[in-house]
Amino acid sequence: MTLVSKAGPSYCIPTEISRCKNAQNVVIGMISSIDASKLKETPARFSSLSCNSRKTPQILSSESLSVGMKRGHRFVVAASPPTEDAVIATEPLTKEDLIAYLASGCKPKENWRIGTEHEKFGFENGTLRPMKYEQIAELLHGIAERFDWDKVMEGDTIIGLKQGMQSISLEPGGQFELSGAPVETLHQTCAEVNSHLYQVKAVAEEMGTGFLGIGFQPKWALKEIPIMPKGRYDIMRNYMPKVGSLGLDMMFRTCTVQVNLDFSSEADMIRKFRASLALQPIDTALFANSPFTDGKPNGYLSMRSHIWTDTDNNRAGMLPFVFDDTFGFEQYVDYALDVPMYFVYRKKKYIDCTGMSFRDFLAGRLPCIPGDMPTLNDWENHLTTIFPEVRLKRYLEMRGADGGPWRRLCALPAFWVGLLYDEDSLQSVLDLTADWTSEERQMLRNKVPRTGLKTPFRDGLLRHVAEEVLKLAKDGLERRGFKEVAFLNAVAEVVSTGITPAEQLLELYHGKWGHTAAVSCYVILSVLFGCRPCSCSELFLPPVTDNLILVKRSFNQHQTVQTGCRLSFLRHVAANRG
Repeated sequence: MTLVSKAGPSYCIPTEISRCKNAQNVVIGMISSIDASKLKETPARFSSLSCNSRKTPQILSSESLSVGMKRGHRFVVAASPPTEDAVIATEPLTKEDLIAYLASGCKPKENWRIGTEHEKFGFENGTLRPMKYEQIAELLHGIAERFDWDKVMEGDTIIGLKQGMQSISLEPGGQFELSGAPVETLHQTCAEVNSHLYQVKAVAEEMGTGFLGIGFQPKWALKEIPIMPKGRYDIMRNYMPKVGSLGLDMMFRTCTVQVNLDFSSEADMIRKFRASLALQPIDTALFANSPFTDGKPNGYLSMRSHIWTDTDNNRAGMLPFVFDDTFGFEQYVDYALDVPMYFVYRKKKYIDCTGMSFRDFLAGRLPCIPGDMPTLNDWENHLTTIFPEVRLKRYLEMRGADGGPWRRLCALPAFWVGLLYDEDSLQSVLDLTADWTSEERQMLRNKVPRTGLKTPFRDGLLRHVAEEVLKLAKDGLERRGFKEVAFLNAVAEVVSTGITPAEQLLELYHGKWGHTAAVSCYVILSVLFGCRPCSCSELFLPPVTDNLILVKRSFNQHQTVQTGCRLSFLRHVAANRG
């Protein structure tokens, strides 16, 4: 998702947007003058970006590109991202322009927002097999028509939906992702999650399909996963095996939930980056939810997190340089410039540029398109192909958590908002982690996917640190004054028991479920979008369904029976919020 960024007081970023309509074509051109005079308290380091500088990158609209058109009553949006061809740089980009792009995300605290993204696996109810693209396309069309979403197309192929500042997209293996709108409170976040899951369930249920909230595909092998028809994924699929042994598993068999948060200045970005990077292993432990592979335990609590350790270490990891005294926007740009490229998008096609250098692109020496110069859209796309535990764009992305059910989709943003959007809690986190060494941070990153909160750390366990961090998150939410603390209940339960979601599943696997039936039972229950596993016969109301579900389970047989108890969706959301 993209948070709308407004310049803070240290930046001069006047933006003029012109809209031109010609018959059914809509062309949006943006002319940006980007200056940044005070990226730090030491402005001399960025003197070339002063507000009085005459050199500014100019971006003009291309009148020949059709960005969208009406088809009946449905607006169809061009391939995502839709503006690569819509911009032409009148002057070559410089490194200073790339720095200014990141700096343009700075905004005053009153404009900070919360953006939540979450993914889930679709499956056929009858066979439990992953949904094919044709089924996913039917689902997308159904949601668009019933709930008034715009369709996102790549050629004649539907690849997503858009509604306001929300978007639905497809990951390589058909993982169904909502990128939420930037909202002010966690109540709005959770209402958005509820609305999305309700809409998806309403259409999917009629198709005989359901969805699973978990961090790693628990049942099906890589060869069983369908491939989504998106051009960039073909390029990535061919490149991944060259740089790591688990990259294809990352693409096709993982799901995550993440939150995107703002910063007010470069100094604020640095503090939040360091705090969140140090605590990312705790995030991974609290939300660990991927203990199964190919229908049996895989030896990890978060297989998803482990997979990132051997996906592509040129673009993933803990970024120790963030803790250097010299770190800032410029240092992150230097890092990103050296991350090998995946592609360039030109004339509605993805061009394979794998392994090539964005530095060469800046100089017009990119072998795949010699002589062509990059635009800010190229830079923005390149930043999306970098996968560290915390990622910097014009906001910060928390990337350490496994996908999960409804309650934890709301708990993840609550955890980080409480820690990073309150000054006292943020400073307490920085004080707590100030003497952690790079080796200790990396040790936690390596061990937590397997041992979770039971990971030894200094004189105790990581669980003991998590207890202190959870209190800071609660205190931060209390001081925000929006009555949001209840959204941390799911995390508080994990901390109080010391048992991660993955360990709960493993306990059921070795106990009530019976070894051979465990994963199938969990997958069947997942159609309810995050209900807890049932006992042999149990009646319950999961927070996203609008029916009462009676689930009868024996070790080798599972049956779901719907009763006719219809509930008002709005009343249901209100009753389950928090």
